[in-house]
Amino acid sequence: MPHSWLYTASGLFVGFLVGMTGVGGGSLMTPLLILIFGAKPQSAVGTDLLYAAITKIVGTGLNRHMGVVNWRIVGWQMAGSIPASLLCLLFLHHEGMSDSASRLIRIVLGVALLLTAPAILLKPKLRKWAEGRVPLSETSETVLTVLLGVLLGTLVTLSSVGAGAVGMAALTMLYPRLNMRTLVATDIAHAVPLTLIAGGGHWLEGAVDTAVLIALLLGSIPGIILGTLCAGKLHEDTQRWVLGILLAVIGFRMI
Repeated sequence: MPHSWLYTASGLFVGFLVGMTGVGGGSLMTPLLILIFGAKPQSAVGTDLLYAAITKIVGTGLNRHMGVVNWRIVGWQMAGSIPASLLCLLFLHHEGMSDSASRLIRIVLGVALLLTAPAILLKPKLRKWAEGRVPLSETSETVLTVLLGVLLGTLVTLSSVGAGAVGMAALTMLYPRLNMRTLVATDIAHAVPLTLIAGGGHWLEGAVDTAVLIALLLGSIPGIILGTLCAGKLHEDTQRWVLGILLAVIGFRMI
């Protein structure tokens, strides 16, 4: 890999964003691998999923030590996301590394990014609306959290995108009274088992580039440590508009 340092630099940048905001993992890395490095869609998704899993294990370890993860929410999300992920993996196994599977992944990736952009841009308004509404019953919260898991399991397995921005926007609306630090930590913690299972399935299909994965991790592990330590220190409006516009442009480009 003559340009392995470029992968490492990319991993450092994306890992920092993941640790600081909970957003930016698959949303940036997968399109970057496809559009800049020329990776095949299946390989980009599979490699990014395992990269995200290992990176977020580090972030979750730090967040667990700080005591900011809501494990109840993580468990209910997993009740929906893991079965959905397994069903998607069965579908991809049936399709194999075909052109139709590549087209599907590109389309799902583009759609996921176009969902991600408004989720980032509208987050403050969504949170303000959620704080003013009548609180949901515990049963309603649980059912909606499981359904959110189903959506994220599908999006993440097919595109590696969604666990960050889409998940964060939904959690903000469902649990507006939890502070943002806890929501980010909870979102990252849920992504760990989901990306491990989805990434493992892609690896079994031969859709993971191990050399690229290692180069990405060399940058992403220190990146997510720095990002986790800096969480909440960057002006939220600046980070929101830059990420939102960037992801909207990339989403249209993917489609």
